[in-house]
Amino acid sequence: MEIATACQLKGIKVNRNLVEIGAILHDIGRSKTHRINHAVVGVDIARAFGLSVSVLRIIERHIGAGITQSEAKALGLPPKDYSPQTPEEKIVAYADKLVEGNRRVHIATVIYRLSKELGSKHPAVRRLTKLHNEFASLLGDI
Repeated sequence: MEIATACQLKGIKVNRNLVEIGAILHDIGRSKTHRINHAVVGVDIARAFGLSVSVLRIIERHIGAGITQSEAKALGLPPKDYSPQTPEEKIVAYADKLVEGNRRVHIATVIYRLSKELGSKHPAVRRLTKLHNEFASLLGDI
């Protein structure tokens, strides 16, 4: 909620309730799989419970700080754009990268590890850096 609060203090309209629900449910698909498709599986689970399209999109779009349609196809996901669009989607996607287990991780550590794993020029590294830059001026050094 820290990110949502910082956004609101800077005049960015954010539905805090939606962020909270999305933060709680974004990994619901991990109850069935720990693969990248947990987002797609999670959407199916959430849809079965009648959750709103806004929540479904948060669940679907939190993976990889966004995944393009061509990347999705290469990863075996249904071919579509999984990039977060709304402030709420972006907040959950970003915050997800700052937590490992029950620990908060500094964004520099996350970017370093991702760069080491995928290469510093990989689109996922660029997208995460861009997402971080959107929030950096609001949050300071996290």
